[in-house]
Amino acid sequence: MTGLPDSWGATPAELQAGYRCDELAPDGHRLVRAVTSAAAAPEVYRWLCQLRVAPYSYDWLDNFGRTSPRRLVPGLEELAAGQRVMTIFELVHHTPGRDLTVTIRPGVAEQVFGPVAVTYRVIATPGGSRLVAVLRIGHRQDGRMSSVRRRLLAWGDLLMMRKQLLTLARLAEAGG
Repeated sequence: MTGLPDSWGATPAELQAGYRCDELAPDGHRLVRAVTSAAAAPEVYRWLCQLRVAPYSYDWLDNFGRTSPRRLVPGLEELAAGQRVMTIFELVHHTPGRDLTVTIRPGVAEQVFGPVAVTYRVIATPGGSRLVAVLRIGHRQDGRMSSVRRRLLAWGDLLMMRKQLLTLARLAEAGG
């Protein structure tokens, strides 16, 4: 996994690091996306918690046309397992100020995409931070379609996740 669509923006260290989603779906197809932000890690983490209410990607497509909030919604950094995230995910683990891991909820999205686990991690750097997202797309027993589904999902996710991470980084830089 060294190029598109499996990785985008990640450093070699970020590609090699372990993430909670790796434990949840160790045999799943792994995708890694990352961006740099001039904002400090705590500010980026606060924006990451906003995923509880909106996806921050292409709102016309994945937020039913509603604009993701452009100001921090108070209280969203109070995370607990079981909370809904971006409508189709559920929070399964978080380390305050550092990372959060979600899995796809049972229902239509799981039927379409299959099992998916995602870990978002914020890493402090000199002069800002890094926001890394790692996805694990689990295997389904649908034969040849499983490979096609994973490849299409990898390209689709690259477009959506790139927009999401860049938006969160930009909002964190602008303050809240």
